[in-house]
Amino acid sequence: MPDPPASSPSSPASPAHPTAPRTGAAPASAAPGEADGVDFLSFVDFAVRRAARRQPGIDTEALRMILLINRVSNVVTYDLESAVHRPQGWTWSAFRLLNVLWLAGPTEGKRIAEMSGMSRAAISSLANTLEKQGLVAREPAPHDGRAVTLRLTEAGEGALAAAYRAQNARERQWAEALTDAERATFVELLGKVAAHATGDWVRRRD
Repeated sequence: MPDPPASSPSSPASPAHPTAPRTGAAPASAAPGEADGVDFLSFVDFAVRRAARRQPGIDTEALRMILLINRVSNVVTYDLESAVHRPQGWTWSAFRLLNVLWLAGPTEGKRIAEMSGMSRAAISSLANTLEKQGLVAREPAPHDGRAVTLRLTEAGEGALAAAYRAQNARERQWAEALTDAERATFVELLGKVAAHATGDWVRRRD
């Protein structure tokens, strides 16, 4: 169903009652049955239609883009976590930490937080769990004996190598939705959004 025009006109409020509801304004709630069958992903179209009626003039394409990025990312993350990482005994967040160590080698918690997008408190908590599982070890930082770095154990290295193969197989299944040319364009466009995310206006985790 096509989106309604973002600039749909609505009748102004009566001058005698400036706070009265506008004549013909969209109801606050969806019409009976309007949300029937809407699920996590189809909610995007539903949200854009409803928001355009309730807030005439909003940028519906920006809304659709961000909703799609957010919701598809959530679906992909859940799929990878449940298909690959939960069977290994860890969460997606734990994989993010392990992934940094697998690729970067022994690393301090502060730098892990910066590269993984998680808080230092979350890194510390995850490290405790992964250390008990025998996947991560702590050792003094070479430049400062008071600081601590994390590294993968031999068991952690092996677990990550196996998880990477399983995850990449799953990633290929997702990528099959696009042709090679479409993938290249998609990656290029996401790269532009990622570059835009470095602006001073973007709020980031400390």
